[in-house]
Amino acid sequence: MSAADSAMNTRVVRGACPHDCPDTCAMLVTVESGRAVRVAGDPDHPVTRGFLCTKVNRYVERTYHRERVLHPMRRVGPKGAGQFERVSWDEALGEIAERLNGIRHSDDGPQAILPYSYAGTMGMLQGSSIDRRFFHLLGASQLDRTICSMAGTVGMRMTVGANVGADPEGLPKSDLVLLWGTNTLTANPHLWPFVLQARERGATVIAIDPIRTRTAAQCDEWIGIRPGTDAALALGMMHVLFERGLEDADYIARHTLGIEQLRTRVREYPPEHVSRITGIPAETIVSLGERYARARAAFIRVNYGLQRHGGGGMAVRTIACLPALTGHWRREGGGVQLSSSANFPFDKRALERPDLSPPVRTINMIRLGEALTTRDAGVGGPPVRALVVYNSNPASVAPDRNTVLRGLARDDLFTVVLEHFQTDTADYADYLLPATTQLEHWDVHLAYGHHYVTLNQPSIAPLGEALPNTEIFRRLGAAMGLDHPALRDDDLTLIRQALDPTAAKLAGVTLEALLERGWMRLNLPRPYLPYAEGGFPTPSGKCELYSQRMADMGLDPLPAFTPPYEFPESVPALAARYPLTLVSSPAHQFLNSSFVNIEPLRRAAREPECLLHPADAERRGISAGARVVVHNDRGAFTAVARVEDAIRPGVVWAPSVWWGKLTADGANANQTTSQRETDLGHGPVFYDNLVEVGLAD
Repeated sequence: MSAADSAMNTRVVRGACPHDCPDTCAMLVTVESGRAVRVAGDPDHPVTRGFLCTKVNRYVERTYHRERVLHPMRRVGPKGAGQFERVSWDEALGEIAERLNGIRHSDDGPQAILPYSYAGTMGMLQGSSIDRRFFHLLGASQLDRTICSMAGTVGMRMTVGANVGADPEGLPKSDLVLLWGTNTLTANPHLWPFVLQARERGATVIAIDPIRTRTAAQCDEWIGIRPGTDAALALGMMHVLFERGLEDADYIARHTLGIEQLRTRVREYPPEHVSRITGIPAETIVSLGERYARARAAFIRVNYGLQRHGGGGMAVRTIACLPALTGHWRREGGGVQLSSSANFPFDKRALERPDLSPPVRTINMIRLGEALTTRDAGVGGPPVRALVVYNSNPASVAPDRNTVLRGLARDDLFTVVLEHFQTDTADYADYLLPATTQLEHWDVHLAYGHHYVTLNQPSIAPLGEALPNTEIFRRLGAAMGLDHPALRDDDLTLIRQALDPTAAKLAGVTLEALLERGWMRLNLPRPYLPYAEGGFPTPSGKCELYSQRMADMGLDPLPAFTPPYEFPESVPALAARYPLTLVSSPAHQFLNSSFVNIEPLRRAAREPECLLHPADAERRGISAGARVVVHNDRGAFTAVARVEDAIRPGVVWAPSVWWGKLTADGANANQTTSQRETDLGHGPVFYDNLVEVGLAD
């Protein structure tokens, strides 16, 4: 083909990164003669700025991967062995429909069927539209999707009223940036240019993290906090600013509720006491509190890692009180951001149609192991007899992995998995169905790190026999005899339903406009200062330093330090056996368990590793490069030791989440995590996890 012919057959299609990341990048997909050859960030997008992350740069490779699931498959070997034979769509759907209808009409009824999904795609269509309608019409059990963000989300709601915070586009106006419990360069890389702009204007950038991550190493300061003690540090900062009279009395009087109760509370947290809790020197706590209070506009970026312990919801709530005490909400570049998601008024009820469901039980996704191994699924009602998994890989990512695998191995559990690859979970499927990737289907996306709606247009035809999730559930519904018009809406109709024309923040954001432009900002003012004049969406209309709602729930209505379940001082006998706290946040090359099977990324991650402080390593006779076992009463996994002072003593870091089938011992960090729930939001406690590390045999 000549260059001229090639140019005539080349086009660029606008899309969106589908992955679970605050950045929700606007992608440009280059297609030559029907084949995608390149993905790139849109240079015109104010947040994407023309670049994609290490992972998504490999999206074309991921789409055309030689191990992509391209045809319906039926299990022919034992569960977990991953042995399948190819079948037609008609065979697969017919047999799945027969099995699900059999359960649906049995004495156990449709609640014995459990959907399991999360954020394998963040798209509104492929993640939460026809699938939800299908399960609602069935009357299946509902899934409480808590595995990532709910503790912090509820903490924000109890304080400022919604998971709405400072606009990252205002961050360059900040004069102090606290990256609190966030490895920005890995988990939120498109925020970093805004951080650099603030620094160029004179801002100090401080990382607060138990680990000197690649982000912390690029900051002006690293404050190495003990895991799970963030609320205590925030209370210590409050103690300092009150003691020195550095609060914004006018903002507090106008826009907060409960200031006198809070003043009394923070007297319990002088810097010396907070130092003993957090492991941070008292003088550092004093300095941080003073600098935060004296800043003109301090920007706090918190992320979901710091809420993955028993007191995680309270930790986020406590930090979220800080900007109201100092009036930082008044100015561009000030405030706190956990998420921007609540600003997107997509019509989820229209998409998901919860009105179609009868009253049914709800099962928390982080307690999947319990649900699959107890007679009443742990919450009453029938045992789970069928599991339909999509947009998730619970055999890798769910806590208490040994129990999850035991449940998935049940011969009497009928499991259907929609997937791109034969993951750990897919190995246990009775039927494995090929789903399309982001390059092959329609979708529309909100963001939880900025304020732009993004449309994803299909750039290539589906490979093999892959189908969008929406179409798979349409066809499965038809095969099961669910004749309802809600299952017949096509994908473009679904996008129109999502974009509520009556929502002021979506004014002008229509399918037609998105088809032309690719992405559009919400109808928000510039600069966006959500609480400059108060207006908090709480019951009182104020920042609720004292929360009557929490009191009504039987919880402490004031900010407090709620220690992790496995805080060493709280459980001395357990800590004597397992003295190290394990943090298993994502590796730079992976996004939870996505991309683990992409060879260049896996090579860059090397193999399962754990980072130990030199003092902890020496005490155990562990040298760098040694193979070690990380273990507790729940389970164990092996890793290669890294020994550096880039971590607090008493903490071990095992970057995750590896597929078990791609590790030397078939295990990952979730062998050791528990199914306990956070104080707010019923979220997971992945980093509330005491372990010991020893040399492998």
